[in-house]
Amino acid sequence: MAGSYSAAVSMALVALCPFIVLSTASLLITQLSMDLHASAFGIQLAEGLSDAGYAFGAVAAADLTQRLPTWRVFVLAEAAFAAGSLLAASASGIAEFTVGRVLQGVATGMLLVAALPPLITRHGAARVPLSATFVNLGLFGMVTLGPVVGGIAAAEKVWRLLFVAMAGIGVVGVVLGLVAFERNDARSPRMGFDWSAIPMALAATALPFFGVSWLSRGGFGSPAFYLPVAAGMLALCALLVRQYRKDDALMPLKLISHTLPVTGIATAMVTGAVVTALVELAVVYLLQVQHESVAVTGTILGTQVVGVIAAALLFKMALRTRWLPAFALVGLGVAGVAGALLLGLGPGRAIWIIAVAGVLLGFAAGAGVTPGLFMAGLSVPSGRLGPAFAMVELLRSEAAFLVAPIVLQIVMLFSDPTQGIRLAALILVLLCAVCGALILAVLLLGGARPHAPDLELWVGGEQPAFDSPRLGAAIRHL
Repeated sequence: MAGSYSAAVSMALVALCPFIVLSTASLLITQLSMDLHASAFGIQLAEGLSDAGYAFGAVAAADLTQRLPTWRVFVLAEAAFAAGSLLAASASGIAEFTVGRVLQGVATGMLLVAALPPLITRHGAARVPLSATFVNLGLFGMVTLGPVVGGIAAAEKVWRLLFVAMAGIGVVGVVLGLVAFERNDARSPRMGFDWSAIPMALAATALPFFGVSWLSRGGFGSPAFYLPVAAGMLALCALLVRQYRKDDALMPLKLISHTLPVTGIATAMVTGAVVTALVELAVVYLLQVQHESVAVTGTILGTQVVGVIAAALLFKMALRTRWLPAFALVGLGVAGVAGALLLGLGPGRAIWIIAVAGVLLGFAAGAGVTPGLFMAGLSVPSGRLGPAFAMVELLRSEAAFLVAPIVLQIVMLFSDPTQGIRLAALILVLLCAVCGALILAVLLLGGARPHAPDLELWVGGEQPAFDSPRLGAAIRHL
């Protein structure tokens, strides 16, 4: 099985799907607080640190895969995911549950960097669009399934069984890694620990995610909110500056500081943040205003699956064409349309509005985020795809998982949740409009000529697939 395409697809899906499902399923598992004797802050902190672990794990894997064989990193990460799942499933209190969720997050971030590049780069240029489609479905198809899974688990009160099942998938991943992952040597076995990247990445993820989690206990004026967030953002800026200026940087920031990858990353960040926040707003409305059951709520939001499948199929066709940047911007625009729909929430029409918005949100996730990810990945040589994905996922995760808690806190400021949800949705719509205009301006000022990526050249490993101009290239000589 080693080196086979079907095995590579299986390993990528096994690696990504469990945690991605749990990241949105937890929105509806309302009995966690009761079973774990935890406050709302405790549950929010567990989820926030888990998301932080995911972002940090991607950076850690970019470092480890330089000094260790990739297959070994994959197997160790799958084992860690299984252990974290079992710890969360058997937790008697919030502390054990939090440690389990953080282990799951770190392991999945590492698996993303370990599993995706071999799938995309080692099976020929002809299979790159199909592989990218599997990545799209694995990342965002599973996000859209999360509310359905969470609704069922909450309705049947079997959340512990859900985590046990995730542990079982982790064990399957370990077996697949041992028998099917193509063996390879470490790229740079003598490479030392990157003291300029790993500690900064830890601070850039853990601190702000702790800060926004505190919002469930305190308000925007609490020092426990704004001080960690500010410190984390400073750490992220320091990390980016250092990675840009360093000659042998862990992550190829200088290589992706051009027009196409910058617009792709920005589109992925904004679209991911808006989609995540709008889904959480829809959950709040259905549970707290409509007083729907968790099972009904999950079913209504299950319409996202339709949208993400449509986006994945269109993405497969767009990847080989010059229209990939335009397709990503369409995804961002659709996210804004979904937010505009939520402005009309009210009695008697909420269910169909959220169901339609769910289709649009699923499409936006598949059309706005994954193309942005690949616009960055195809702008570096294929041998640097893993570190490039680590950088993109770090930035995307920071945006997606930090914005939603802040938006929900805005809702909490209103005695009438409907008013708060409408205001929050309006803010997100305006964010889409403003950021979309800025991203389009960067694209035009860069003078990026629409062209199809050269996948055959890229798979060779020495050249990027896109010929991306420098930022502002169209006006540099005026």
